[in-house]
Amino acid sequence: MYSQQMYALGSKRSIIREIFEYAKVRSAEIGADKVFDFSLGNPNVPAPEAVKETLLDLIQNTDPVVLHGYTSAQGDFGVRDTIAKSLNRRFGTQLTANHLYMTVGAAASISICCRALSCPGDEFITFAPYFTEYQVFVECNGASLKVVPAREPDFQIDFEAFKALINERTKAVIINSPNNPSGVVYSEATIVTLCDLLREKSAEYGHPIYLITDEPYREIVYDGVQVPFLINYYDNCLVCYSFSKALSLPGERIGYVAVSNKMQDGEAIYAAVCGAGRALGYVCAPSLFQFLVGRCADLTSDMSFYRTNRDLLYNGLTEMGYSCVKPDGAFYLFVKSPEKDANAFFERAKKYELLLVPGDDFGCPGYVRIAYCVKTSLIQNALPAFRALAQEYGLTK
Repeated sequence: MYSQQMYALGSKRSIIREIFEYAKVRSAEIGADKVFDFSLGNPNVPAPEAVKETLLDLIQNTDPVVLHGYTSAQGDFGVRDTIAKSLNRRFGTQLTANHLYMTVGAAASISICCRALSCPGDEFITFAPYFTEYQVFVECNGASLKVVPAREPDFQIDFEAFKALINERTKAVIINSPNNPSGVVYSEATIVTLCDLLREKSAEYGHPIYLITDEPYREIVYDGVQVPFLINYYDNCLVCYSFSKALSLPGERIGYVAVSNKMQDGEAIYAAVCGAGRALGYVCAPSLFQFLVGRCADLTSDMSFYRTNRDLLYNGLTEMGYSCVKPDGAFYLFVKSPEKDANAFFERAKKYELLLVPGDDFGCPGYVRIAYCVKTSLIQNALPAFRALAQEYGLTK
């Protein structure tokens, strides 16, 4: 007999992947230029030229036994040390190599943290809208996920709703800023209030409530917006990071967990992170790309491209009458459906070959996500379809 839970996960893709696969089929039928696929958050900005140069240098000038061999289970010490020093320079922290665990992307980071912290009966809390896989990561590690409803229209945290959910079984809170799917960045005031409340409740319940911060979009921000680095605001914090977005390396699956150097029982928590990586089989992240990000930790791709796309899409849709959350970061636009059922809106948009992601699986019914990490020409060509759809709903005059 096999696991029914695993069968359910394997027999049905996430809604994002379902739409992405539909787009490939539809493109083969009518031509890719006629399909406006905004489903997948797949960076389309090239990696910095230094990434290519570094890869070539590593391949040509590094002992293959070292380059392609196993590193330590938690990652190469030199790479972890370099990344720790980079974080310390940028954020004023005091991390060391022994606070970092190299992972196969941010998804592995979050899954590891959930496994490291979870005990039977534990609850995790997150805030809508949230990345769809959080529920999988939490529940597959024996805990349950509670969701604080979205606070419209700004999508900051609804603290009254949060207080109604937090309790003595709360083990950790997961946040994602810049946010997927809304593009919203939690303000410093929001972060300070959240951390004060977590400290208060930790003292009240007599055990730490951990803060897991999912940060693959940390460097993708606009208009001078600052993203608070959570280790500086809350001691019992674990940072989950991926180089997929900042360096445009999504398929290479390389990231890390950073355990705060001020964590209560920090050595034990770091050991639990290492144990979770072992239990899940996430040991020794890809060696070549560990060495790459060790050398490129301070670099980013050209983020101005995403701002161009954001402005083109946001300005175009709002002028047509759509209601959108203006993104502070990431590369997603969260659009309010003109009808209550976002899935019905999604189906109607498909008639115009517009492929959008309904917000229900993000814990936010009534919205759709548009990933604008696409060619600018795709957005330009899609705007007439968006206008025709708006006219169908009577949004434009």
